[in-house]
Amino acid sequence: MSNPLTPTCVRHPDRPTGLACTRCGRPACPDCLRPAAVGQHCVDCVRQGQQDVRPVRTVGGARQGGAVPYVTYGLIAVNVLVYVLTAVQAGSPMYNYRGSSVFREFVLVPLLVADGEWWRLLGSGFLHYGAIHLLVNMFALYVVGRDLEQVLGRVRYGCVYLVSLLGGSAAVMALSDSVTATAGASGAVYGLFGAVTVTLIRLRQSPTPMLVVIGINVVISFSIPGLSLWGHLGGLAAGTLSTLGILFVPGWLSARDQRSARRIGWAALGAVALICVGVIITAALSLRSDPMFVGPPAVSAPTLVEVPR
Repeated sequence: MSNPLTPTCVRHPDRPTGLACTRCGRPACPDCLRPAAVGQHCVDCVRQGQQDVRPVRTVGGARQGGAVPYVTYGLIAVNVLVYVLTAVQAGSPMYNYRGSSVFREFVLVPLLVADGEWWRLLGSGFLHYGAIHLLVNMFALYVVGRDLEQVLGRVRYGCVYLVSLLGGSAAVMALSDSVTATAGASGAVYGLFGAVTVTLIRLRQSPTPMLVVIGINVVISFSIPGLSLWGHLGGLAAGTLSTLGILFVPGWLSARDQRSARRIGWAALGAVALICVGVIITAALSLRSDPMFVGPPAVSAPTLVEVPR
């Protein structure tokens, strides 16, 4: 029988102990103590200390750590699934855009968008003209998307991707031929190129490698007929501006704390999205006044020009 004067562990009253937590001073048995920088802490103090420590965040406001880039993997999975569906419908992996009802329903045609089919603006970004088009875009998304998602955080990263996609569609609406059938994730990927460049500058690292990649891709867009130059450039502009809004505008406006910086970043991102929507609406109203738009059979008569982006 133990001496009644011997202290017992606060978590295990049946265990006498001569040890104590150096933080709170309460007696604790060896099973309830953890090594600390000075002495040893009980498990309750360790838990409280973990809650008091502020999480380390990246320049984009995301929690720093080795989290799995679920958004990047999810976007790749959605693009691949949509491609498989169109290939099955068309009966061909290379000519999946011919004979697929999904492709016809979602491919971006400015004249059809002006007729009210607004879902094409985002839906077209998940379609691809054949397997090679898909593989090139998904490889680029895999390479740049994973690290960017870690810096910006999943939600911000996903929003930058969608705004870039919207920016590419806005440029196609405003500057491409009204019967051009545009599809592909390149506009969004170009936006991520711009986002990575801005992130490197914010981290005070050299953006030269990314600028070279962007330059080569822009030259290719100019040089090879049939690529959606405006879709690429529109996505690049939207992604660059969105990331500038998240990483730089809060500092330019002297945000008082991290919460204010996040609000300003979201406001800047929303402003870029609203500009894209404004361009789309303006382009759609302009197309509705075009003689090609008026009268039956409305917009189904013109021959569509297929353009990957």
